Amino acid sequence: MPFGTRPRLLPRVAVAAAAALALTACGGGDDTGKTGKSDGAKSGEPGAAAGAFPVTVEHKYGSTTITAQPKKVVTLGLSDQDAVLALGVKPVGAVDWFKEQPYGKWPWAKDLWGSAPPQVVGERDEYNMEKIAALKPDLIIAQYSGMKKEQYDTLSKIAKVVAQPKGSEDYQATWQVMTRQIGKALGKGAESDELIAGIDARFKTVRDKHPEWKGKTVTVGEPYEPGKFSAFSPKDPKVIFLGEMGFTTPEAYRTALGKENVADLSSERLDVMEADRTVWLGNAETEAAMKADPLYRKTKVYQEKRDLFLPYDSPDIGAALSFNTVLSIPYAIDQIVPKLEAIK
Repeated sequence: MPFGTRPRLLPRVAVAAAAALALTACGGGDDTGKTGKSDGAKSGEPGAAAGAFPVTVEHKYGSTTITAQPKKVVTLGLSDQDAVLALGVKPVGAVDWFKEQPYGKWPWAKDLWGSAPPQVVGERDEYNMEKIAALKPDLIIAQYSGMKKEQYDTLSKIAKVVAQPKGSEDYQATWQVMTRQIGKALGKGAESDELIAGIDARFKTVRDKHPEWKGKTVTVGEPYEPGKFSAFSPKDPKVIFLGEMGFTTPEAYRTALGKENVADLSSERLDVMEADRTVWLGNAETEAAMKADPLYRKTKVYQEKRDLFLPYDSPDIGAALSFNTVLSIPYAIDQIVPKLEAIK
């Protein structure tokens, strides 16, 4: 699971989510697909392309046909709200991830929320069905999520649901795929393609400036307590971000992760993290603890000063890397490239 979803890092908050209450609040399944007065977009914002609907979006649990432009959107993926905002729609509901209000802090999205914050309808993969139903959405989006089939079935009685992308493990779909899925569901396919092209151009500029990074190996981890750390899958957004700059992952790292999204390891397995660049996410305390670890001090990456410690906040580099969206990626590029350039 990605940062913020594991209980040891951020304690879960219990959320009341009784399916029966949810269905009562929304009048059962009869209102699915209906729209009301929109709180999801400001007047004057661009609408869907003419003739965009109906659209059918395939996903992990089948396919969903959306017959008209969604007006009230709830996002349940941990970072889905970013792409929705970038496409000119303000979600009326969103989930919390980093123990921050989803509209309250992140510099790449704060201005787009303005004075219309969403209702917080859950924490990570625990959804408050009653709150979601009370918002009367006509579309629920859950791309960067671990939504279960039972949750999907319950939510489908409230509104149209676009679950995780088909063919990708939970939390492992690329930002391009998730952005296109969201754009299609909103009837804004052309706009989503433009956003993706803009980000691709940013990455190409980095690759052109740093051809020496092509083929260099990188690993990404997170120390979470003395003597223990997590290593993130090559398919994790944080690793993919660095791959867009030309980096690749070493074979030993890929073997250790296998199909897991994250592997929890002890300091005795720090050999897994040896690479041309090793990136650690965390805070000042976890950085200090890692650098004080006798086993870590013996690694080549530490001795040759090829490691990079990135904070999750202040500045919000790790958070931007974890979100890995069309809004957070430009911020992450601006923050991380100079730090990588400083490593010789």
